[in-house]
Amino acid sequence: MLMKRTGYRVGKEGAEGKDSRQNGRVLRREMADTVGSVKEALGHSPDLIVRTFLMRGEPQVQVAVIYIDGLTDKEKVNDFIMQSLWGAPTETDLTAAKADCIGVFKEILARATTVGGVMVRTDWNDMMHSLLSGDIVILVDGCAEAIIGDLRGGSWRAIAEPTTEVTVRGPKDSFIESIQTNVSLIRRRLKNPNLWVEPMTIGHSSKTDIAIVYVRGVAEDRLVQEVKQRLSAIRIDAIQGSGYIEELIRDQTITPFPTLYSTERPDMAVGQLLEGRVAIVVDGTPFTLSVPTNFSQFLKSTEDYYLRFHFAVFMRIVRYASFFILLLLPSIYIAVTTFHHEMIPTILVINLLAQREGIPFPAFFEALLMEVSFEIMREAGVRMPRAVGQAVSIVGAIVLGSAAVEAGVVTAMMVIVVSLTGIASFATPGVQLNNAVRVIRFPMMILASTFGFYGVMMGMIFLVAHMTSLKSFGVPYLYPFSPFDPRRQEDTIWRSSIRTSRTRPDLSAKQEGLSDASEGKRQDS
Repeated sequence: MLMKRTGYRVGKEGAEGKDSRQNGRVLRREMADTVGSVKEALGHSPDLIVRTFLMRGEPQVQVAVIYIDGLTDKEKVNDFIMQSLWGAPTETDLTAAKADCIGVFKEILARATTVGGVMVRTDWNDMMHSLLSGDIVILVDGCAEAIIGDLRGGSWRAIAEPTTEVTVRGPKDSFIESIQTNVSLIRRRLKNPNLWVEPMTIGHSSKTDIAIVYVRGVAEDRLVQEVKQRLSAIRIDAIQGSGYIEELIRDQTITPFPTLYSTERPDMAVGQLLEGRVAIVVDGTPFTLSVPTNFSQFLKSTEDYYLRFHFAVFMRIVRYASFFILLLLPSIYIAVTTFHHEMIPTILVINLLAQREGIPFPAFFEALLMEVSFEIMREAGVRMPRAVGQAVSIVGAIVLGSAAVEAGVVTAMMVIVVSLTGIASFATPGVQLNNAVRVIRFPMMILASTFGFYGVMMGMIFLVAHMTSLKSFGVPYLYPFSPFDPRRQEDTIWRSSIRTSRTRPDLSAKQEGLSDASEGKRQDS
């Protein structure tokens, strides 16, 4: 997909998906002119359906129904035409309504009982946006207004199991590409009148529907206002997914770490709403964003809350250990085998040196070769058809590792280290954090090959300092580890029993300076 770079810009004017040059353009009273303008605006597209009718009675009034084939439910359209147009108004009704276009317009509006939502529009841009969103447009000759009926339909992917956040015990549904379905999945789990959904449209060309979802009274008002302010400041040609929104509203732009949480599970989204966070649902993508977030959120799984807390704590410890294995194991192996032989047992040193006899490359290039090969196989497994992708990646890894050892290119111990690192990368529930660490481990390997353990320590100090400086909508990224809050440790590495949990995470206390930080971000933009 190609898009001009100039389309990606952020400004203070806001973006409601309207062209300011066409604002204020009103509809004409002549129905034929309006229908002709719609056809001309859409290039006489074959999926534009225009159906005209003559209402019964004297004098006869012409009515047009306009909709896009594939975006509108045809069965509902036919029911609407038969009940609201063809069957009404009768001759008696027209006489009572003085048989003018205004009377017919009001009569159709009153009889539109088969439509989920009915609106009246006088602006051309509003009417076209509704038409391209899947609504039907009803025009009455002689009236400078249009009736908009919510009959959106078309084909959508059915609700299926999550593909990236798989659990053994727990719900098996996931978000899809329909914003209405995604919001309904949240409402099914949270039957609370304080669950507020505020719509917004972003994108000059795409006019993508966005929903800001939060629990009033739980989410901080200033957090909600900050989310609205950052979203309304976006000026862009098109929003094709939640990743666009994530990149445009995050606090720091130069960081590999994710500062917004993305999930495809409705139960995870509901849990974050109950913790005072704000969800951003984007039409056309099955991934919902939530803000603010912190580092520990990416190492949690929804399954932690469906299992006994003893096992949940054990699995969280395993995930944190996997995180450090992914980040540091190749670097530690390079540092030990290159500079610090005295730190490992003598027998192991002898075995490692015996394995390295005849290896033409130093440990760094050996690790780099295997890590890059593993990443290539991982990417190939993702892009290949699902039926053969996993098998090819597993068989490829086995064959490649064995062949490399037999050819004397790498040592057997290096194959073990790279394999353990690759397996540890799959233990992180947060895919965004996993991707960040996969990139960071390469600079750590360079530091280890240059300075040994001193380089590893320098890299860790820089990494922790960088993570400490990050914020997500005013909340420190490492909270509650840094700044350390002993009262908020019950759902980090340790998960308290549900029986003993009495409070939700207090994010509001750490949102100080939110407006100042956002103002600085907007000035930088």
